[in-house]
Amino acid sequence: MSDDILTIDGVDILLGETVKIKLPIVKLYTDTNMSMPIFVKRGKRSGPTLFISAAIHGDELNGIEIISRIIQSKYMDKIRGTLIAVPVVNGYGVLNQSRYLPDRRDLNRSFPGSQRGSLAGRVADRFLSEIVSKADYGIDLHTGSLHRSNLPQIRANLDDQETLEIATAFGVPVILNSNLRDGSLRECANDVGAKVILYEAGEALRFDELSIRAGVKGIVEVMRHLGMLPKTRRKKSLSEPRIARSSSWIRATDSGFTTHIKELGDLVESGDLLAQIKDPYGIILDDVICKNGGIIIGKQNIPLVQEGDAMYHVAHFTSPDEVAENVETMQDELMDNYRTSD
Repeated sequence: MSDDILTIDGVDILLGETVKIKLPIVKLYTDTNMSMPIFVKRGKRSGPTLFISAAIHGDELNGIEIISRIIQSKYMDKIRGTLIAVPVVNGYGVLNQSRYLPDRRDLNRSFPGSQRGSLAGRVADRFLSEIVSKADYGIDLHTGSLHRSNLPQIRANLDDQETLEIATAFGVPVILNSNLRDGSLRECANDVGAKVILYEAGEALRFDELSIRAGVKGIVEVMRHLGMLPKTRRKKSLSEPRIARSSSWIRATDSGFTTHIKELGDLVESGDLLAQIKDPYGIILDDVICKNGGIIIGKQNIPLVQEGDAMYHVAHFTSPDEVAENVETMQDELMDNYRTSD
């Protein structure tokens, strides 16, 4: 979208302007007003409109820090087109340190929502109508759920060529094909004409520096790809994304205390020992064995398991050893820069 005037909640924003908007949403039962914080930066020249959003699940905090670093970065001085940044979509969940809204609904299964629906439906409707419908592209920032960590990865509908190109431009080693799900932001964004990718990295209720730095770098690279930022002359990262068309969860075969053998980002093969489950006396009850080889992109962190709990998420690739190398390269590049930065 390249109109000279962008209107959000009745506020007209012209090219070259930067504004902060508190988008009103349903107040608390204590009569406390609630709002969704919106940051809008419009370049002096027209171009694409990109939204970035975080904390759709209120316990997923990495994205809040990613957006704050983007907003405060030097890149904002060079922008072409429009960036709409929403660091906290689900303020209710952030207040309660909860994935869900007070009505126990998952906001990312409540789209498109309704002005007269549930609390989740009303928030979804507001976000979709005021933000998503006015963008050409979107990047939705997530983490793993409570006590689970995700390797930095992009999830997207890779059957759409333009979405695939944006996912590739983000630049993390793992891209996982993920079909559009009923009630999700990605599905409804697609319906209103916005191409959206989802960034998964880290753990709920934690800041993870590697995940944050990979997220900031990825958003900048997408903005360069879209022509919103100038191309860089610096040497391109050695990490090249690889696409996984399938993945699988490996579940606990018994209940007890677990000792992890394999970690996030490890290359695993069929038959590898991933973990051992023990009883309180230290006696091994069972071994957790890898069924299909790949890269561990998600892992349970808590050492307690019930039979059937999801312990490892493994993505399957045609060349998993190359992906493992790229994961190591990403970690070295981002954390070396972190250690040597001011």
